[in-house]
Amino acid sequence: MSNNLLKIQLDYLKELYDQLPEDLAERLPARRKNNTFHFKAFGRNCTISADGITLDEEKLTGPTGILIALYARYARREAVQLEPIKSFKEIKGTMPYHGGFTARTERSLNPFVENIQRLKEKIISDFDGHENEGTEGDFSFTLYPLPKVPLFYIFYLADEEFPASVTCLLASNAELFMPLDGLADVGEYTAKRVIEIVSST
Repeated sequence: MSNNLLKIQLDYLKELYDQLPEDLAERLPARRKNNTFHFKAFGRNCTISADGITLDEEKLTGPTGILIALYARYARREAVQLEPIKSFKEIKGTMPYHGGFTARTERSLNPFVENIQRLKEKIISDFDGHENEGTEGDFSFTLYPLPKVPLFYIFYLADEEFPASVTCLLASNAELFMPLDGLADVGEYTAKRVIEIVSST
């Protein structure tokens, strides 16, 4: 399976490097060194080259590598417009992915809300994010799993009446920077990375 996923990743990279945009570093954005590109992705140090993608020098062969390659292949010059934030369901065409987004991006984090609050400074730092001001919920922050795909989280701690819960919102032009299924997957793999952080600290 990983061989098939790696092939998909490398196919995207071949398409990218066959017609490498001169301004790719600005589009991503990233630091360019020769024909490699360096930026943060999913809370780790990412390098893209024609030979593959690494996170913290670990070669990617699975779904995360495909998402990063897809993001780079379709990188655009437009700037992110975070406001007004919107729900995944508000994006036209996302209906087939609603259930997966809710389950894997939001509900998967529910059991970890207390630990996420405890470690929010580390999580925010790893994802080059920031806390959100004036937001409903017990705490809130924005993470950048990819430089132009911010995820805006609102967290509710458990109380006597309700269990803990998580809401994840997106930038107003989020669909410019990833295909719809890719956006859903970015949410899922960001959640997995957050769970890794809180489970290992």
